[in-house]
Amino acid sequence: MLEGMPPRTTPTVRQERVGIELRKMRDGAGRTTAQSAALLGLDRTKITQIEKGYYPVTSERVRVLASDYEESDSEFIHALSIMAEERHRGWWNEYRGSVPTGFLDISEMEHFAQGIRTYQVCHIPGAMQTEEYGRAIFQDVYPPLSPRLLESRVENRIQRSASLMAEGAQPYSAVVHEAALRMRFGGREATLRQLEQLLTYTELPHVTLQVVLFESNGFKGAGQGIIYASGSVPRLDTVQLDSVGGPVFLHEQRQLENYHHIIETMTDRSLPPNKSRDFIALLKKEI
Repeated sequence: MLEGMPPRTTPTVRQERVGIELRKMRDGAGRTTAQSAALLGLDRTKITQIEKGYYPVTSERVRVLASDYEESDSEFIHALSIMAEERHRGWWNEYRGSVPTGFLDISEMEHFAQGIRTYQVCHIPGAMQTEEYGRAIFQDVYPPLSPRLLESRVENRIQRSASLMAEGAQPYSAVVHEAALRMRFGGREATLRQLEQLLTYTELPHVTLQVVLFESNGFKGAGQGIIYASGSVPRLDTVQLDSVGGPVFLHEQRQLENYHHIIETMTDRSLPPNKSRDFIALLKKEI
């Protein structure tokens, strides 16, 4: 724990991840919380709090624990120690209290990702949505949002888009089902403007957009939205799934492999980028 630092009341998913990885290493080494606490000169309850993300931990202590746990992956240890020391307050913190914490965790995850892949069946990817399209989606939320909360969510989504679609941003790859392109959130004119924005985004060098047609051989997964964020090392990759109850974050190795396979499969079943662009342009004329 960082001396003098107060405990966190609501750790972010990224802060929790540091503790989760320390817990995995401790379990793998067969160490008890009491043994780890003695190593660091702490009360055993502090180890539990560190592993839940409620107490920060220094990079030095991450390395001490990793050494005791006989973790041999030096790149992973280095990446985890950097995560532990992060004191970054990103743009998303401006929306704390007015936007659900899960949305802020998505923004934080995307900000630190080395690359992003997403697969969407029902919606245009959040980072690619127009203001009008995003507002139409949030207006369908139940129970209905107050005007202030609705606008906060729209503003948050606009800022998220600006960050990920900016020149020089990390690679962003999206696989979007034809169903999402045809859904008319906000009506015909809003849909046309959304398709036009997608065409604009396909011109960005760091963005790849591919379309899965209705005539393709089905789709993998349960149909919910998927974001696969690449960490600084593969062991720190994260998957985020959409759900009615809010975003779900996954990090177990088998889960990562499963959703990586789903995205790879659906990418193979998609039109190539140039034909996807042509399809969107044709669809825009048809609507």
